Amino acid sequence: MPYFDAASSAPLHPVARQALLAALDEGWADPARLYREGRRARLLLDAAREAAAEAVGCRPDELVFTPSGTRAVHDGIAGALAGRRRAGRRLIVSAVEHSSVLHAADAHEADGGTVTEVPVDRTGRVAPDAYAAALREAPEGVALACLQSANHEVGTVQPTAEVAEECAAADVPLLVDAAQSLGWGRTEGNWSLLTASAHKWGGPAGVGLLVVRKGVRFRTAPPADERESGRSPGFENLPAIVAAAASLRAVQAEATAEAERLRGLVDRIRARVPELVPEVEVVGDPERRLPHLVTFSCLYVDGEALLHELDRAEFSVSSGSSCTSSTLTPSHVLRAMGVLSEGNVRVSLPRGTAGAEVDRFLEVLPRVVARVRDRLGAPRRADAAAGRDRGPGPEPESEPELVVDSLGKRCPIPVIELAKVIGEVPVGGVVTVLSDDEAARLDIPAWCEMRGQTYVGERAAERGVAYRVRRRA
Repeated sequence: MPYFDAASSAPLHPVARQALLAALDEGWADPARLYREGRRARLLLDAAREAAAEAVGCRPDELVFTPSGTRAVHDGIAGALAGRRRAGRRLIVSAVEHSSVLHAADAHEADGGTVTEVPVDRTGRVAPDAYAAALREAPEGVALACLQSANHEVGTVQPTAEVAEECAAADVPLLVDAAQSLGWGRTEGNWSLLTASAHKWGGPAGVGLLVVRKGVRFRTAPPADERESGRSPGFENLPAIVAAAASLRAVQAEATAEAERLRGLVDRIRARVPELVPEVEVVGDPERRLPHLVTFSCLYVDGEALLHELDRAEFSVSSGSSCTSSTLTPSHVLRAMGVLSEGNVRVSLPRGTAGAEVDRFLEVLPRVVARVRDRLGAPRRADAAAGRDRGPGPEPESEPELVVDSLGKRCPIPVIELAKVIGEVPVGGVVTVLSDDEAARLDIPAWCEMRGQTYVGERAAERGVAYRVRRRA
């Protein structure tokens, strides 16, 4: 069964498996003890730290191992904020950071700090100038800035080196979440702190990396102990650490050749999906992106139903769609980008993926999407094409309006009902969709952009929100 969700967790690399089994025999003792078994364990820990530091591009004494990538993010942000408390209490993050960063930002606000969120463009990329403006215009001192190296949902690579220069000029440390990119190579630039997670590159789960450059003011939240320089308390999971470091070195050695091969497969998906499936938007930066990841959204499709159908067809994929979570709210990444969230599919190919598996996925996908659309009563392709923009028509003297009550209906039903009735009003007329689904705030404007209609705006209704769309076609 093809597994296409490496961005969530990559399959265990063969080198990681070998190192893990070997370290289970040799690295079970306490590396803090001076007897023979402890010294042997200490040698393994030191060797793993040196290997990981070389892969990251830092000094060994700047890197500590944590119980997870999330723990590394939380400890890194908390320690930098505490260490620079006198400089200020403002934290700057991008709007598309991983939830671990945003949760840390929420905790900082709850503790009395302030947070500035830097927006992204439609590809999910931040502009270095936007970070410079956030640093310059902050009404109080900035303690820390955070920026991911590459986005976990759409694969867009961020300009970390340029942002790091802006932060250095403002004397503000930059923490880079390199979880998605470290297996493909070092994060360039003058960053100050870096975090990563072993299971993202094919190491075992339960190992994170936290790097704090020399000279960065950092204070570990109590209680602490003597292990990992006092920055990550508790007994080290030495076998997993050894496997993580060994696999990181192995995947980076393979990265250039494998990135080129997987980029070709992803290019095939990016090109063929819009040709094979009508009403699809491929999202993320088309050039500055991770080599193995592609995300697209299908109009008139329930994301959860689509993932279940693909699973039945023996393909494991992921989604940022609003309908794949219990909260029924759109992915914060897709919302920040302003792109369609319904029917969202993220394909992230693990190393070794065969071209034949991608070809079969492209063969199966159109049938699966059509089946889900039919089940939801979505408009047929000919009906949908009738609503395409053919240029602005004459405005009527009055403004005919049709109201669609979609209250209590979840994505993508409000958009489907809009698509079915848009042709019932004359050119220049307005369809008002009443919806209490948070996803409608993102998906109705995105539908308008895809279909060449005019999104007029929203207003509060007695129940839910009224979204107004003017017919142009």
